[in-house]
Amino acid sequence: MDELGRFRQALVAWAAGGTGASAAAVRARELAGRGVHTVVLVEGSSDQAALEALAARHGRDLAAEGVAVVPLGGATNIGRFLDVCGPAGLGLPLAGLCDIGEERHFRRHLERVGLGSALTRAQLEKLGFQVCVADLEDELIRALGADGVRDVIAAQGEARPFHTFQNQPAQRQRPVEHQLRRFMGTHSGRKALYARALVSQLDLGRVPRPLERLLTHV
Repeated sequence: MDELGRFRQALVAWAAGGTGASAAAVRARELAGRGVHTVVLVEGSSDQAALEALAARHGRDLAAEGVAVVPLGGATNIGRFLDVCGPAGLGLPLAGLCDIGEERHFRRHLERVGLGSALTRAQLEKLGFQVCVADLEDELIRALGADGVRDVIAAQGEARPFHTFQNQPAQRQRPVEHQLRRFMGTHSGRKALYARALVSQLDLGRVPRPLERLLTHV
């Protein structure tokens, strides 16, 4: 594991609290001092995969730049991570990405730790926190188009599993865009796999706004 990976690991342990939190805080502070310049807080590993894949397409290596993309393991954990990364913790520059349904959690805790007051969507974006409508998978599907996403699924060797999924009684009458989103979440690791694969096929002139703005910010 590289230093940035160890930093993420220490950060997660610190945010989790408990008996090992003090030691994890010491490790996180030490590792942050070796070149971590920005922490990007995202809901899950698929968001991390998409951002890092987009950066690579622009010739950027976020890890080499000292940008630590940290999955929260769910948006409701944002408060704990802001406590350890924000002004009262490491005091590092922050950015992030969330789904529209979780925007309230991000806004409330950003305000709580002193990074704003009565934050609007525009103010969140100025801070570096972008909001997906409805989530990143939805953003990527709209950007690439349903046919383009099906091509990516076929390239992954999953055309037949997707067809089987479409024919499930609960899915038959749903729009194909909904089917695509649900399919990506049916197996562990599939969201991250498709986040990378979809970003690799995007026209760089059609990158979803939240993703593009987040990369520009960091």
